[in-house]
Amino acid sequence: MRLLILLWAVLSIPVWAQTYPSKPVRVIVTFPPGSTPDIVGRALASRLQEAMGQPFIVENRSGAGGNVGADAVAKAAPDGYTLLVSTNGVFAINKALYKSMPFDPEKDLAPLSLLATAPQMLVVQPSLGLRDFKGFLEYAKRNPGKLSYGSVGAGSASHLTMELLKSDAGADLVHVPYKGFPPAVTDMLAGNIHAMFAIVPGVLPHVKAGKMAPLAVTALKRSPLAPEVPSVAELGYPQLESLAWIGLAAPAGLAADVADRITRETAGGMRRPEVRELLGRQGFDVVAGSPQELSRWIQAESLKWTRVIRASGATAD
Repeated sequence: MRLLILLWAVLSIPVWAQTYPSKPVRVIVTFPPGSTPDIVGRALASRLQEAMGQPFIVENRSGAGGNVGADAVAKAAPDGYTLLVSTNGVFAINKALYKSMPFDPEKDLAPLSLLATAPQMLVVQPSLGLRDFKGFLEYAKRNPGKLSYGSVGAGSASHLTMELLKSDAGADLVHVPYKGFPPAVTDMLAGNIHAMFAIVPGVLPHVKAGKMAPLAVTALKRSPLAPEVPSVAELGYPQLESLAWIGLAAPAGLAADVADRITRETAGGMRRPEVRELLGRQGFDVVAGSPQELSRWIQAESLKWTRVIRASGATAD
């Protein structure tokens, strides 16, 4: 009898996996519509819906560097019907950046997949007359506190990369955080901020139009999208290598069979040619790795940027 029960249990596991999902799934994106995380989240949701035969509905919940949306996921039932698409900040940075957190990303979230990564470009207002990286640093040092820089949110790659540069170069710029990429670019074009780190395709049209001046790319080599712009490595700042990245997670405690199916379908959907092309236009490379790979990535990123936060005194305020 015990053997029959054990055999039934083993044979039932694939059946349970196949019954997920049996109702619509919420995909919470922690940035506004039109932002890169939103584009990635909607591309993923569309492929998961196609693969699994149930609606995957994107909900945009921005605020507090992604903490608002992530908190909703952390407190949701771990049944696979609430998923999180977010960036560096939520997974690896905010815990060190914020004085208090409504959830613990290490304990309350289950990493599923590193979806995509991208380098950034440092751009400045053309009216400053700064045409190279060295000139920018010298100007910032001569004018402490007079230059402002925008970011897509506290704890984002665009925020902490500049904080790392400030710390290394001894420069002083004022941080102006935004709720996502679109409003930051809008204010940059309006002349309300002087500089920012941003994903390359997001600012490249404005660079080509002469509305922003490019100074560097945060990679060890030049970007094929902007081969005329030097990398931080060749400028003598290899430590400024910095990737914006987007990951997929669920509430902690998600059943292994459900996590496996989500991860498997995510890899298949994200690696499709049309998705690679769509995200390539946004400057992102598709990764779509395993939960273990994302966990290791989070640990490495957390160590790196926690050191930057402590050394620079950066805060979410």
